[in-house]
Amino acid sequence: MFKRHFFIIAAACLVGLMVLAAVLKITLADDSKGGAGGPGRGGPGGGPGGGRGQVVAEAVVIPREFADQIRVLGVARSRKSVNITSNTTQLITRVMFTDGQRVAAGTPLVELQAREEDADLIQARAQLTQAQREYDRFKILAERGVAPRVTAETAETALQSARAAVAAAEARRGDRVIRAPFTGVLGLTTVTPGTLISPGSVITTLDDTSAIRVDFPMPERYLGVLQVGTPLVASADAYAGESFSGRIALLDTRINEQTRAVIARAEFANPGGRIRPGMMMRVAVQQGRRQSLAVPEAAVQYEGQGAFVYRIARGENGTTAQRVEIQAGAVEGGYVEVLSGLDSNDRVVASGLNRIQPGAPVRVGAATDKGGQKAGTPTAEAARK
Repeated sequence: MFKRHFFIIAAACLVGLMVLAAVLKITLADDSKGGAGGPGRGGPGGGPGGGRGQVVAEAVVIPREFADQIRVLGVARSRKSVNITSNTTQLITRVMFTDGQRVAAGTPLVELQAREEDADLIQARAQLTQAQREYDRFKILAERGVAPRVTAETAETALQSARAAVAAAEARRGDRVIRAPFTGVLGLTTVTPGTLISPGSVITTLDDTSAIRVDFPMPERYLGVLQVGTPLVASADAYAGESFSGRIALLDTRINEQTRAVIARAEFANPGGRIRPGMMMRVAVQQGRRQSLAVPEAAVQYEGQGAFVYRIARGENGTTAQRVEIQAGAVEGGYVEVLSGLDSNDRVVASGLNRIQPGAPVRVGAATDKGGQKAGTPTAEAARK
């Protein structure tokens, strides 16, 4: 019985202490609110609610330049590209290139076994020498009247046939040396002297990467806008944040009846060979530029199909954040185009959006927006200019 009464008394004391602590906390909070802001319970600057709001960065709504763009995907192709193959089944006797080598047109790459061709060439040259001697002899005899002229003409015909036979033998021998058809960069190879290759077997690849072509589909409704020479930019996942400038080099003569699109070919300069054939490219075609109101990307939040910002409103009761629905347009250079919902020189919260409640008091402090500049003073100065 004694233990039971003891526990009851202890529990009552604990509850009393908790109540007392809560009362003291509320009292101390009221005292701090009454003396924090000076006259009128305001902030350090005398304004109402000055010390109680959340510190945020502000950005000024000002016009910026945006571009109308058509964005599509394409695959990079080299200006010229070929697989180096053989037209016959034969052994490789010499490999005269290295992987990744830049070669000029006509550079010998691979030599095939050519014992029969070498023998035929020796025989043809020997016959040419004999035909040349006979022609020279019969020509002199015909000029002296010793031999009939028809004999000299027959010797001349035999000489021309021998020359043709030598040319044919040299051509067959030349076919045993595979050469680069144009200037470019060689790819990887696995062939070595002694490798037996057959027709169609790829020895290596050759690409002219001095310029890159990108073919991409464009809806037919843009045919009135697109022209040969229209500038465009492209980007690749391999080079984040970097763009490559090019132009439309050619438009296909036909429109696909199923997709209602026309194939456009863009051409990009490729110094250093950074863009490689087969690379996925994101192409943006410029249609024109315009001036529109804009806010930093960090100031915009999206909800469902809509978007909103917190506009900073200054009133008699202090500075508050008001949630404002906007119609967002293009996103470019870290800024969002505002089609409606805000006016020029409006001030919006540029950071800390997740902790703001609509109508809550705020204090403007020094912070940076997405562009890396201070969101308060610099943007305000830009707006005044």
